[in-house]
Amino acid sequence: MKTNKLINQSRCRPLFIILAAVFTGILFVFNYLPTLNNLTLLEQIKENGQLVVITRNSPTTYYESADGPTGLEYDMVKMFSDELGVELTLVISNSLSELLDKTSRNTIHIAAAGLTITKERENNFRFGPAYQEITEQLIYNVTNKRPKNLSGLGGTLEVMAHSSHEERLKYLNEIIKDLSWKSNRELESGELLQMVSDNIIEYTIADSNELALTQRFLINLRVAFDVSEPQHLAWALPKTDDHSLFHEVQRFFNKIKENGELTRLIERNYGHLEDFDYVDTKVFMRHIERRLPDYQIYFENAAIEQGVDWRLIAAMGYQESHWNRDAVSPTGVRGIMMLTRKTAKDLKIKNRIDPHSSIFGGAKYFRQLHKRLDENIVEPDRTWMAMAAYNIGFGHLQDARKITRKLKKNPNLWVDVKQSLPLLAKKKWYKQTRFGYARGWEPVHYVENIRSYYDILKWIDDSSIVTTPVPEEFLKIPKSL
Repeated sequence: MKTNKLINQSRCRPLFIILAAVFTGILFVFNYLPTLNNLTLLEQIKENGQLVVITRNSPTTYYESADGPTGLEYDMVKMFSDELGVELTLVISNSLSELLDKTSRNTIHIAAAGLTITKERENNFRFGPAYQEITEQLIYNVTNKRPKNLSGLGGTLEVMAHSSHEERLKYLNEIIKDLSWKSNRELESGELLQMVSDNIIEYTIADSNELALTQRFLINLRVAFDVSEPQHLAWALPKTDDHSLFHEVQRFFNKIKENGELTRLIERNYGHLEDFDYVDTKVFMRHIERRLPDYQIYFENAAIEQGVDWRLIAAMGYQESHWNRDAVSPTGVRGIMMLTRKTAKDLKIKNRIDPHSSIFGGAKYFRQLHKRLDENIVEPDRTWMAMAAYNIGFGHLQDARKITRKLKKNPNLWVDVKQSLPLLAKKKWYKQTRFGYARGWEPVHYVENIRSYYDILKWIDDSSIVTTPVPEEFLKIPKSL
């Protein structure tokens, strides 16, 4: 399988090449997009062995996590380049205007950056098939009064220059005569959301998908109202007489829509955001400050011992007990990691209430479940299913996978298995299983909650997740994190 030229090889490539990739467009004409006579663009890409894609650094598109490059746009373009059998070269734009300019000047192959299809943009670009629907929303800080409409906003409205948000405001300005805003040529949408959270500006406009990812961290952001009807996102390609790459993009999206891979990619990035709870998140932030420091060293050491991410084990511990060493469930499980008597005995743990024993035991048990799963289950689905097994039991998880298979879905994918788990509470289905009835909806909520807690812990602990600083005066995060 081909690797990413700009991403995976960036540590060993000459610095001037990386800087050229990020800051210039002319060099791409010569270094990345050589012309081969009598070949179509698609044939040239395969001949040269690389696909040049421009994107933005944001949680909805591409970012570097502790586990490597990720983001919905990255996942899709990596899958596309792998199908072509070529290397993926990522160009990270400094601004939206730069991204649009490089695309229009035909210095890259594809712009995959969460771009909204608009009439104005269709004059300059050729858009591939739509892959996601979003709504543009006016965002404000909950500590301020919620505006009722765009007319007479009492404060500063700031949006990205050349964005679909600005296009929308220009259109609305024909109707709302006193509408005014500031176009920012330097900051990304995520940074404008941070400014609203910090009360530096009163309002911005954001796409609904970006807000869904961001508001878990900036929990004082709220939607005032929608400023558009549902809009569609798609890849943009330069308008040229050569349609070969465009037709290949169409074929690719038709394929991943039909085989369900697009749905699975969207679920991996957004599927755990459906039950966002402001109150629960505020409590979690408070417990990060007050409770986590007492146990963080245990989570870190247990994770090292088991070869897992300490933040994942900590997120599981929070879901189990809210990091309360004395927690006891109605069924008798106890301690931070809520181990049953049988599990504690199997792990040779004598005192389930002891935080050290509980955390090390929980991490070890999770790792055992993780290893026990079918080898055909790959990450991140393997982790989500191991979590579900931790909650409901390995046998019930296997029953749910069998039901998934009967429904002609993929038992190795969490997006499919999580739809089957609630069926374990229905007699029609559980009577066909080995282990019988189970409260199958619980592991679904369990896993989705942990995924959100895990994302928040990564965001706090890893500055590469979000480029803007955490508002310490609001979150009150201890410096030890």
